[in-house]
Amino acid sequence: MTALPELARELIDGQNFASVATIQADGSPQSSIVWVRRDGDDVLFSTVKGRRKHANLLADPRVSLLVTDVVNPYRYAEIRGGATVTDDPRAELIQELAGKYTGQAFATRPGDERVIVRIVPDRVVVYDD
Repeated sequence: MTALPELARELIDGQNFASVATIQADGSPQSSIVWVRRDGDDVLFSTVKGRRKHANLLADPRVSLLVTDVVNPYRYAEIRGGATVTDDPRAELIQELAGKYTGQAFATRPGDERVIVRIVPDRVVVYDD
């Protein structure tokens, strides 16, 4: 595990979007935008069971997450590491993240089963222009 530098903490704690990249079965990358928060030096995001990133992470937990400053995209942190996936039956994390990013409750869809993805950093690269 690697500690997050102050810039990475600042970016994750702010209302900055993150791109998460996972590895597909054929070895090609897949990426999508997610809302994030920290738990110490771990980075958390929410997704739905059955989505591509969920399936990819169950097959191969290696992940890269890039969070950029919404005001200055030349300030960023890349976090590489391993991910674990746990059930979130009450959708608590997505509700917390919706409050952080939009100030409103998240409209869950019937039948969606939410999970929490926890990234434990192995390597962190920051850039502050």
